Amino acid sequence: MQIQIREVKDKKDLRTFIYLPEAVHAGHKSWVHPIYMDEWKLFSADKNSLFKHNDTILLLAWEGDKPVGRIMGIIPHHYNEKHNLQNARFSFMECFDNKQIFNELITYIESWARQKGCTDVVGPLGFSDKEPQGFLISGFDAETMIVTNCSLPYMIDYIQENGYQPHVDLCQYEVPLSNSIIERYQPFAERAIKYNSITIHEFTSIRPIRAFIKPVFDLINDTYQEIYGFSSLTEKEAHEFSNRFVPLLDPKLIKVITNKQGKVLAFIIAMADLSNGIRKARGRIFPTGWFHILRAGKKSKRLVLLLGAIAEEARNRGLDAILGHLLLNDAIKKGFTSLDSHLIMKENYKMRREIEKLENYRLYKEYRIFSKKIS
Repeated sequence: MQIQIREVKDKKDLRTFIYLPEAVHAGHKSWVHPIYMDEWKLFSADKNSLFKHNDTILLLAWEGDKPVGRIMGIIPHHYNEKHNLQNARFSFMECFDNKQIFNELITYIESWARQKGCTDVVGPLGFSDKEPQGFLISGFDAETMIVTNCSLPYMIDYIQENGYQPHVDLCQYEVPLSNSIIERYQPFAERAIKYNSITIHEFTSIRPIRAFIKPVFDLINDTYQEIYGFSSLTEKEAHEFSNRFVPLLDPKLIKVITNKQGKVLAFIIAMADLSNGIRKARGRIFPTGWFHILRAGKKSKRLVLLLGAIAEEARNRGLDAILGHLLLNDAIKKGFTSLDSHLIMKENYKMRREIEKLENYRLYKEYRIFSKKIS
C-alpha cells in the first residue's frame, strides 16, 4: 500500500481533515462527534487567533484518492519560551488501524519539527490544555465526554513502537451526586460565607455572565500557569474561546465570587453532558441538530466540570466549599445524579484526594501524553 502525506492547502482539504474521524470511528459506539461548526473555527487560521503565534501544519494521509489519516503539528512559541523548551506537538491525530499510515504521519511531523529547530515532539496535545489531549489508555468502552479524546487501543501500540515514552498521565472520575455530598460541604460553606467579605454571583441568563468573561480569563491566566500544557490567552483568544462554549452553558451552573470591590476571586463552570444529543445530531447544528443537543441538555443526568479557579490571595479561605455547595445543590435540584471531573493530571494529588474523599467515586478513564527526543 502506497501512502502519501499531503498538507492541507484549501477549503476542500480542510473539510476532509475535519470530517475524516467520522470514517475512522464508524461503528465505534463510544465516539462522540465534535460540533462541526466549532471545528471550522478551531482549524481555520482566519478564525482562530492561536494560529498567529504558533507554527502549525495540517496533514492528510492518502491511499490513492482515499483519505486514511490526519495529524496536526504545532510549535507553541510562547510556551516554549516561557519554559525554555524546543518542543513541537502533535495533535488531533486520527487514522485507520494500519501501522504504515500511523508511521508516515508521525514521521512527517518529526521531520517538520526537526526542520523548525525542535528537539522533542510531545502529544497528543493541542494549542493548550483546553483541547483534547492524550491517547486513551484505559476505559475504552466507557462513555465519552466532549472535549476529550476517544482514541482506539492500537494508537498506544503504534506510538510506543515509534519510540515515544510516557510523559504526562491524566485521570477522569465519575462521582454519584447525593444529598450527603451537600451535607458534607454545607458547614464549611456557611462558615466561609460568614467570615469572608465577599459577593456571590449566581445567574439565570447568559447576558449578565458576559461582564465576567474577561476577569474570569484573567484569573485563569494567573492561576493556571503550572498546569501542564497551559498557555495564557490574549483577550481576543479568550473571547473566541468563550464564544465556542457559552452558547452551550446553563447559567445556573456557573458561580462567581468577587470581593466587595468587584474583583473576581473564584469561579466554577459546569455543564450538562451533551454527548447523546451531539451523537444524535452527528455534530451538525443545522437543520435539526440543535434540537437534539438542547433536549440532551435538559434530559442529561450527568454534570461535567469544565473550569474553575481561586485567586492565590483567596485560597484556604473556604471559597472552594462555597462554590462546591452552591453548584452541587443546584445540580441535584435540576435532577443531575452524577458528576464528571473532566481531566485531572495524575500528579495533581491534591485535587484527586478531594475527589477520592467522596463516596463511590469511580476512576473510569486514563489518558497519556507521550514524548520523544528527535535530535
